[in-house]
Amino acid sequence: MATLQGMSGLDLRAVVAELQVLLPLWVGKCYQYDEKTVVLRLNGKNRVKYQLIIESGRRAHLVEEFPTPPQNPSGFAMYLRKYLMGGRILQFGQRGMERIFFMDIGKKDATLRLFGELYAEGNIILCSEDNTILKPLWHHRFRDRNVVPGEQYGAVEKDCSALSVAEFTAILKGSVKDLVRTLATDCLLGGAYAEETCRRAGEPKEIPAKDADPLRVHAAIIAILSDIEKNRSPYISASGCWPIKVDDSAVITRFSSYNMALAAWYPALAPGSRAPEKPVLTREEVIRIQQKEAAAKFENKIQRLEQAVGLIYENYPLVAGVIRTLDEISRKRSWQEIAGTLQKSTDPMAQKIRAIHAENASIELDLGQPVHLFVHESVETNAARFYDQIKKYRKKQQGAITALARPLPAPSPRSAAKIKEKQRWFQKYRWFTTSDGVLVLGGKDASQNEELVKKYLGGNDLFIHADVHGASVVIVKGPTTCIDEAVQFAATYSGAWKAGHGTADVYVVRPEQVTKTPPSGEYLPKGSFMIRGERTYYKNVPLQVAIGLSPPPDIRVIGGPPAAVKKHAQLWVLLNPGKFEAQDSARKVARILRERLSPGDQKALRSILSTDRVVAFLPPGGSDIEVENAG
Repeated sequence: MATLQGMSGLDLRAVVAELQVLLPLWVGKCYQYDEKTVVLRLNGKNRVKYQLIIESGRRAHLVEEFPTPPQNPSGFAMYLRKYLMGGRILQFGQRGMERIFFMDIGKKDATLRLFGELYAEGNIILCSEDNTILKPLWHHRFRDRNVVPGEQYGAVEKDCSALSVAEFTAILKGSVKDLVRTLATDCLLGGAYAEETCRRAGEPKEIPAKDADPLRVHAAIIAILSDIEKNRSPYISASGCWPIKVDDSAVITRFSSYNMALAAWYPALAPGSRAPEKPVLTREEVIRIQQKEAAAKFENKIQRLEQAVGLIYENYPLVAGVIRTLDEISRKRSWQEIAGTLQKSTDPMAQKIRAIHAENASIELDLGQPVHLFVHESVETNAARFYDQIKKYRKKQQGAITALARPLPAPSPRSAAKIKEKQRWFQKYRWFTTSDGVLVLGGKDASQNEELVKKYLGGNDLFIHADVHGASVVIVKGPTTCIDEAVQFAATYSGAWKAGHGTADVYVVRPEQVTKTPPSGEYLPKGSFMIRGERTYYKNVPLQVAIGLSPPPDIRVIGGPPAAVKKHAQLWVLLNPGKFEAQDSARKVARILRERLSPGDQKALRSILSTDRVVAFLPPGGSDIEVENAG
């Protein structure tokens, strides 16, 4: 059953079965709500929308209502959008009977897999097709695996339902626990489903697992899984949320799907509740924190070890008796036999033994806390083992304390934070903003000319074109009082600049005068249009362009007619048709603008004020710089 603390592996099996039926689905936007929770918008056929919530360490299911997303998406959410958005979900799945959910997404020629781990300290991890970790929600290094980019995702798969009867029999025969505990832990059924398995198999849950009938128990597991996958009857009771009828408590509410039941069982997300970003620490601050944590960790270990030694000597007769008895018995009988005998024994000494480790002949003895003892060694030798560990940790602790006493080197001054430019949809075209704030677009080639007219030429716009072969289509997106700027823009980005002319003629028409339909018997090449009706001409329009840097908060390189650029820029340079190639002119313009900034701004704007950004605003052909220190 699913509790408020989390879902079991069998609950997850029911969710996966319901999600598989919804395919085909495509991934929409991804959102992160807090440090553990991600919501994916899924798009189905006929414009059906679904919202899938994955909360690491707890749950994965659909939700009916989509919470208000955070205003600023996290880095992990943006990463998922980059690699998954628009991809087709190929399958939903589960790793064995583990509480590990996954979905395979096909995008272009690649298949990616997104894992959601629902156990304690779980994670949400994006992997490549070969299970190489690309990006986890949070990085972690465990004793047996590392959850960091570049490592292999290697969670263990356990699935008793996939075992043959012989393999399942071996699990029961090799267990020293009773039947219900063996099913709950070794087969990952959990307590409630383990008891249901015993009930269906007709076996007492308290009997030793090795004495149970493996055929009946295995068949009961298969039957439960079949009901979960094909014959669900979801409901909520006082004890939890169930995909099939299991417990004896009264049904509070029934649901048509288990996903709906889980959505009602778990509390809704708070709108935009993503946790605030962690503060950025200097390298020196991180070192100091690690030193303090290390010193405290060693002190805790020393205290536990000293307490264990004290308990050994306080319970000397008990410890000596247990060691002596097990030493003698283990030389005659196997550890498996000893474990079975101890489990049935009512002797107080036997009940103190919490666990047996046959691989190194050791035990866990309950002395108020578990104490690890080796049965072939004396009490004093066992105590000496703890003393050796105490010495080792005291040495490490002293090293951490000494490091804390040393002053840290002064932190290096932080370089100015780099400013990133927010890309806009219109930046793939030629563009500028008039002095009165109207966007003007121009095509860079025949394909863009076609695209601008087809997609963006509206009823309140103007169509402008230089009366020159090889000119850009220019569209003014709305009414403007600065038509002269748009006209100069069309003249500048035409073949007249490359030819070295100082002026060009330009005409303006309404959108309804522009057509792609040629007269009968004629053909219009790509990027060309027919103009019907009267044209408004502007004669001898001067060719000149300005390139500048706009002020905060929207810092970017801008270019276009001088009047418009001077209105929106804090620094600028003027250019005329000339002899210097585009790359040479761009490098010189970038250098001139950069020199007028402070050293800190130069570093911060390095990626924005680049040669490539400047080249994008240069007309085709050579240029001369007229004003070098403007702005």
